[in-house]
Amino acid sequence: MTRVGLAGYASAGRGIHAPIIAEAGLEIAAVATSNPERRAEVASDFPDALVVDDLDALLAVDGLDVVVLATPTGDHLEHALKVIEAGVACVVDKPLAVNADDCLTVVDAAERAGVPLTVFQNRRYDPAFTTLATVVADRLAGEVFRCEQRWERWRPVPKDRWRENAAPSDGGGIMLDLHAHLVDSAVQLFGPILTVFATVESHTTAAEDDAFFVCRHESGVVSHLGALSVSGAPGPRVRLLGREAAYIQNEFEGEPNVFADWADADAEHCGWLYRSEEREPVPTTASTQADFYRAVGAALSAPDPQAAMPVDPRDAIHTLAVIDAARVSAEGERVVEVMTPGVRPGHTDDES
Repeated sequence: MTRVGLAGYASAGRGIHAPIIAEAGLEIAAVATSNPERRAEVASDFPDALVVDDLDALLAVDGLDVVVLATPTGDHLEHALKVIEAGVACVVDKPLAVNADDCLTVVDAAERAGVPLTVFQNRRYDPAFTTLATVVADRLAGEVFRCEQRWERWRPVPKDRWRENAAPSDGGGIMLDLHAHLVDSAVQLFGPILTVFATVESHTTAAEDDAFFVCRHESGVVSHLGALSVSGAPGPRVRLLGREAAYIQNEFEGEPNVFADWADADAEHCGWLYRSEEREPVPTTASTQADFYRAVGAALSAPDPQAAMPVDPRDAIHTLAVIDAARVSAEGERVVEVMTPGVRPGHTDDES
């Protein structure tokens, strides 16, 4: 059984990583947290797991196959480099770092050390995304020319967490949180992004809580990617426009669905294909986030663990390059070319 060391046991560590690690059949052998309440939660949730105070102590635990960093984004660079230096395979919660240059630093360090590295892009494994990917791959809407994706919430009173309170340079803000998913999914669907135009605002938090990107892909498709924390009417989650139909998807866990007509037909379907007034439900392409950790476990026993990892960490460099360009765009109110460190403009291959 793959033995996992989990660094961090707050909302990400306990609420997201731990349950799906266990569902995937991996063993949570040790957890790093110095918070007394969280240490008690670990003891209750995983009584056989060793609990240690910090990452240094976690890396001293014998027999760990992989360390999962569910720590604040602003700590990812330092923490990932520590894990790599220790020679232990590493999963880093998205985003890999706070900017593209730091992402490249981590990826290059892992490659030099021969340490397997991947990034926790769990939303690639949501049925909502896998169904959207099927719609695109099977050309159910014909040739796609625009895809709108939104991640909107109704939080007029923001949560009091580092994500809302920290500066972007320290990992705060909605772009490093939600656009790290939205950009990744757009690139998976339509390929590298060449240019971006963005608007960024802060309505209720110290860091931004409202960001909208217009992204032009190398393929010619245009993505509209919006994340907002103060939307009283969230959605639609997806509106994909093709030459033969449109695909609408609106339901998303934890958020209100005020557009009742777009509710899924039943548990076996996800979204609708529209041709003006005609519509048909789309069967769900089954998937689960635990598949990510199943893939990690399989990769660690593969002949080439890095090649078998579920997410290429270089994908994270391009995602952060798009977000970096969006910040420049919003400041200058202009379209900005995406320059991905270590990659030629318009390409995904290494300069070397």
